[in-house]
This record gives sequence, C-alpha cells and structure tokens, in this order.
Amino acid sequence: MSLALNIIKKSKGGLKKPKRVGRGNASGHGTYSTRGLKGQKSRSGVSGLKRLGMKKQLLQIPKKRGFQSLQPKNQVISIKTINENYQDNEVVSPETLKAKDLIKSSALPVKILGKEALALKGIKFEKVKMSTSVKETIK
Repeated sequence: MSLALNIIKKSKGGLKKPKRVGRGNASGHGTYSTRGLKGQKSRSGVSGLKRLGMKKQLLQIPKKRGFQSLQPKNQVISIKTINENYQDNEVVSPETLKAKDLIKSSALPVKILGKEALALKGIKFEKVKMSTSVKETIK
C-alpha cells in the first residue's frame, strides 16, 4: 500500500471542532449562548476572577509599592578615594575599581563625584561618568 493524500486520515480525537457559541439558534448554542438566563455569570464584561471569587484573594495579597526604574543606579566614587587608592599614570575604569574593591559590580555604571582636587598626574578615566565639577578640576 502506497502513501497518498487521499489515504491519510486524522488521528482519533483530532476531528473535534470547538464549540461555537452565540451564532444563532440553529447552532444549538444561540439565544443565551450556554450562559443560562439571568445573573452575574450571564452578563458580559464580568471578569472571570470576580466570578470565581478570586477578587478577594487578589486584594489580600500585598502588592509591591513604588516605582522600579529600568536604568540602574550609578555607583558613586569620590575623588578622595581615587587619590587614596591610585598612583600616577594609572587607568580608572570599572574593572580596576572592582579589582580594588571600591565598587560592587563592574557591569553597573560608575560616576565620580567630589569637589576636591585630583592630586595624581597622568591618570586616565575610561567607561566612567563624571560630574561637571570633577571635569573642571581635572582640566
């Protein structure tokens, strides 16, 4: 026996069609559309949660309040800590700051703040944000 399109049949249970509700009385599910006559369940626009008595359960669960920003917060480093932990001609980057245990993660952004003067010479900054006052003191 060869395989042909007219021989292939659907598997048992694969031919069941979904119940089409509210498509006229001839369908067998017209008029009330299998909802019964009156009451909250028969109306449109009633959420299933309200119907099932889950609204009360939802209200009992404590919600997380406030706003969670998608942008991560800057890890703040002062010029004073850079003066204490770095030598001349070194590079200040998130990786070196992490290696010296001055920040928690090298993946999060780093910002340098402070009004002190930078005592080191030839120091370079890479992948680091700075406040305007720090930029002025470096220049």
